[in-house]
Amino acid sequence: MHIRLENLKKTYRTPDGIIEAVDGNSLDIPENTIFGIIGKSGAGKSSLVRLMSLLEAPDAGAVYYDGRRVDNLPKAALIQERRKLGMIFQNFNLFASRTAAKNIAYPLEICGMPSAEIQPRVQEMLRLVGLEDRGDAPISTLSGGQKQRIAIARALAPKPDILFCDEATSALDPQTTHAIIALIRELQAKMNLTVVMITHQMEVVRDACEQVAVIDGGKVVEQGSVKDIFAHPRTAVTKDFLSHITTDGRGMVRWSHDGGKYVLHFIGDSTGQPVLSALAKSCNVSFNIRAAGIQHLPDQDIGTMLIDLNGEEQDIRQAIAELNRNGVTVEENT
Repeated sequence: MHIRLENLKKTYRTPDGIIEAVDGNSLDIPENTIFGIIGKSGAGKSSLVRLMSLLEAPDAGAVYYDGRRVDNLPKAALIQERRKLGMIFQNFNLFASRTAAKNIAYPLEICGMPSAEIQPRVQEMLRLVGLEDRGDAPISTLSGGQKQRIAIARALAPKPDILFCDEATSALDPQTTHAIIALIRELQAKMNLTVVMITHQMEVVRDACEQVAVIDGGKVVEQGSVKDIFAHPRTAVTKDFLSHITTDGRGMVRWSHDGGKYVLHFIGDSTGQPVLSALAKSCNVSFNIRAAGIQHLPDQDIGTMLIDLNGEEQDIRQAIAELNRNGVTVEENT
């Protein structure tokens, strides 16, 4: 399902004053894709998703599903629209009094599915998430990763068109996070879902998403394909996220906190080329590498390097031009 947000606004009154949680945001989320929304704590990403998922009404603006406005529907129609949505959370939100299978059955019971059809659907979902032998298990006996798999199965059991994942991997260790992301990617492709992932982890965006929007201070400050955001970050908040990304040693390694005037971005095949060695031979400059790292996106590698270039101004300009000709983008590190 295609989602379009048009100039959404939402304010909250608190004892400390009025908070502009969502400040005029517009987004276009294609159908059948995994779209990331990333921001730091308090940036407004969860508030935006509550509007997008019809849990709250915006103060201004509109939400469209497949070109049809849905935020202003009458109550009965709004309830029906919400049944097309699935959601998973950081803390799983499972019923401790129910077994794993009965947790998955719950939304099917609420939707009024005949009891004869519920059990086959529950077993199908248990197989899909790899827990076909844990249906009778009390929730308290499951690991964090297993709980999230049950939560995913429960969210997808009613066959929603959209799956919202609100910090779904934040409570998990790195290895389990990778497994849950792989599962979400697999199910998204298998079920042709539109998946919206809310996170503060750039690793999740890198490993799961095709497009991303960066939220800061209630506003969308940057959006685009994950490849473009990694290769050409424009805002300070995005650059800060990228500078701290680390998973299995694949993040930026900085061995000197001095210098680093220039940021080099290598894309695809250029990540494996001896570009700087060739530069030292062809231009009258020397360079000092301060930090470097490669991010492995699903379809392409993105390399980043912080360096200093030493030499005459005209030689440095020539070196930067040579880098650009070799497919390496250069920006000054501010």
